[in-house]
Amino acid sequence: MCHLRALLPGVILGRAGGDRAGSFALLRNGRFRPQSASMNNRIFGKTGRAVGEVGLGTWQIGGNWGDVPDETGRAVLRTACELGTTFFDTADVYGDGRSETLIGKFLKETGARDRLFIATKLGRRGDPGWPGNFTRAVVRQHTEDSLRRLGLDALDLTQLHCVPPDVLMRGELFGWLDELKQEGKIKAYGASVEAMHEALWCCAQPGCASLQIIFSIFRQKPIHALFDRARASGVALIVRLPLASGLLGGKMTQATKFPAEDHRNFNRDGAAFNVGETFAGLPFAKGVELADGLKPAVPVGLAMSEWALRWCLDFEAVSVIIPGAKNPEQTRANIRAGALAPLGATQHVQLAAFYEQQVAAHIRGPY
Repeated sequence: MCHLRALLPGVILGRAGGDRAGSFALLRNGRFRPQSASMNNRIFGKTGRAVGEVGLGTWQIGGNWGDVPDETGRAVLRTACELGTTFFDTADVYGDGRSETLIGKFLKETGARDRLFIATKLGRRGDPGWPGNFTRAVVRQHTEDSLRRLGLDALDLTQLHCVPPDVLMRGELFGWLDELKQEGKIKAYGASVEAMHEALWCCAQPGCASLQIIFSIFRQKPIHALFDRARASGVALIVRLPLASGLLGGKMTQATKFPAEDHRNFNRDGAAFNVGETFAGLPFAKGVELADGLKPAVPVGLAMSEWALRWCLDFEAVSVIIPGAKNPEQTRANIRAGALAPLGATQHVQLAAFYEQQVAAHIRGPY
């Protein structure tokens, strides 16, 4: 086993341990009460806070993933909370504030605020848009708008939302977020980034508490480019798109179609925003082909999506994964991944070779 550990730094090769986060039962009055422990906790970097390792990304219930009615969005939030999820990630631009508003109503109706870590993002709104978003006054206004929609006095975390690298690295934005932290409007701040050089710059900023990155079996570069540096800096890592926009669910075919308003239709080649945010930057046909090639590696009786999420959780540098969901059953499936045993060391070596030999050359966009 020793030689495999040398090949796989930071990989959990035994059964995952650590504290467990409790789940909650929804009472008739709409409030939650604690149930038995159900989810592994991880420490969220330098904040020192414990969060359930399987969080919930709420881009899907905001928009750009086809139609998700409000009632379904509320059911997704409720199911996640009932099963022990404690980390909700949103953004002011998801559905023009719809995602934040749904979360805010959920918090008010259920009384679950004290049990949840609420993270949002700013910087991509169309009012006023780029470059007007990057002023002290607008950063403050957009933060206060998020607080209002979420019904919060303070944000647990706010993140710069994939802002242009040159703007990010001027440093002013972190300075203005630090002012808001001093005022008590936010408790911590970080950045959602596209490329590893941006992530490494953020790790060197003393106030940066977290980084949100694209990471999956189809996007393995952070393992060697970022993980050690983030851990040494006490920077929490939030993993977005761990299923590569659904490719790693294993159900898509070359004939799969998406609604016009779904980014997997309109952004599959980067027409609207960074192509890396859609199918991990892979051309759709190639992504389906690669996913099909992985299917023989999935253990019998295990869903491919759960196996792919477990792979992400096997890395100690990962603080929380935030797979999204369009319905409660997808939420349940995502959370089941946390209960699985870590993948074997041999399979990690095989998947690393698969990525290097068959995937890496096809990834498009900043990385």
